[in-house]
Formats: sequence, C-alpha cells, structure tokens
Amino acid sequence: MTNPHGTPIWYELLTSDPDAAQAFYSDVVGWKIGPFGCKDGDDAPLPPPGPDGAPMDYRILTAPDGGGVGGLMKLPEGAQMPPAWLGYIGVDDVDAAVEAIEAAGGTVHMPPMDLEGVGRMSMVADPQGAIFYVMRGASDEDSGAMSMADGHCGWNELSTSDPEAALAFYTRQFNWTKGDAMPMGEMGEYRFIDHGDGMIGAVMKTQSPDGRPAWLYYFVVPDIDVAFARIKAGGGTPLYDPMQIPGGGYALAAVDPQGAVFGLSGLRKS
Repeated sequence: MTNPHGTPIWYELLTSDPDAAQAFYSDVVGWKIGPFGCKDGDDAPLPPPGPDGAPMDYRILTAPDGGGVGGLMKLPEGAQMPPAWLGYIGVDDVDAAVEAIEAAGGTVHMPPMDLEGVGRMSMVADPQGAIFYVMRGASDEDSGAMSMADGHCGWNELSTSDPEAALAFYTRQFNWTKGDAMPMGEMGEYRFIDHGDGMIGAVMKTQSPDGRPAWLYYFVVPDIDVAFARIKAGGGTPLYDPMQIPGGGYALAAVDPQGAVFGLSGLRKS
C-alpha cells in the first residue's frame, strides 16, 4: 500500500464467535463479509497462521461501494485480551517504526513479520497501553478503508490516561498534527488529530472505569436510527443514544454481543 506514512489503512475485529459477529455486523453496518480472497480482499493484512500451520479463518469486511475496510478473525487460543477492534497504521518502514515506537516508550506485542503477498506488520502499543498495528502493505494500491462513505471508518478516537503525552507520541511517530480542541467541561477537552489535508480523529481523557487506554473506531452508516435499532435487536448494547456531532450527523458507541466496543456515525433520516 502506498498511502502516506501515518494513514489509518485497516480495521480488524478479534472476536470469540466469528459467525455470530459476522451476522451482527452485516446487519448493523451493511458489510458484505466473506473469506480472504473474496472481492477487494486480496491486499488485506492477515494474522499469522495457526499453531498447526493451517490457514486461519480470516474474513474480509467489504463496504457497499466494494472497498475493503477490515477483517474479522477468532481470538487466538490463550490470548490475554477480550474481544476488540484494532486498527492498522500504514508506515514507510515497519522495522524503523517499531524501533522508534519502542525507543519512545511503546511496547512491541508482536515483532515485525512478513506475510507473503500481504505485507510486513507488527502489533505494538503506545506508552499508555493502547494497542494497534503498524504495517507496510505489499500492494501498490492505496487503502481506502478510512472514508466518509457508508461502511468505511470515518473517525479514529483515542481515549487515554494522558492525552497530551499520547498526542506527542503519535505526532512524532506518524506525522500527525495537533488540531483544534473542543471543551467538554469536567471531561477535559476533545483534541482533534490532523493528517495530511484532513482530520482523522481525536484524543480525549479516558472515561472508562478501568482507565484502560484504547482506540474506538466509528464506522459510517446511512441511517443512525436504523443502525441503533439493529444493534439492540441483534443483542448488542448501545452505550448511549445517538448524539449530534459537528457537521449535522450523529454518533454512538456500543458493545457487540461478544463484548467488543465499536462506534457508528451517520445521518438521522426520520
């Protein structure tokens, strides 16, 4: 992938029940979900093979416009983490990026590795503990996973124990820049993140009871109220009702039936 260094390029769900998760997200977000190798999935990053060397059950999330957005896979046996969404950040050089992340106080959870025909990647965490991947894809095509089109990720939001330190880390590592801030009273401020010519997300103080830093990814849906109803009908748990955001749209966060937290954004049509 030839996206500029620091571009969010892929979104991956690690889940305890791939079949149930596939049914849930197909209905809520409108993704077509199929095995690796399906349309628009040939350049998607893949996890390592299973312990027996056999191919893993990795499924590609395809948006209504046909673009690949992410992947879905079963949590590996013995994984010391709950179901979760993880994002991939594209870099020019994975090894150099990992070395710089470690030198800046980050953690390497999976050393750089190559997947033939896919690319080179590593699972890391920022100094506060939020986990993500860095990757250099093997394809010459750009990733369009982040977009305001339906089914794509439109926003990347970091909740962390130290927003200023986290923002300093990411701006150094990925050429991100510190944008404007929106005051949130006792919750502090909502600081926007710019990359290139546009905004890609924001950083805020974590409000989680356990204080665990994490990225939250908001996927675009055509009708926020329809998606909200489908979350509840499908066994998910909205964390709050759709709330209006700058620009006239609405957003919400929810927990899927297996326990992974995700976000949605979209218009209110009724």
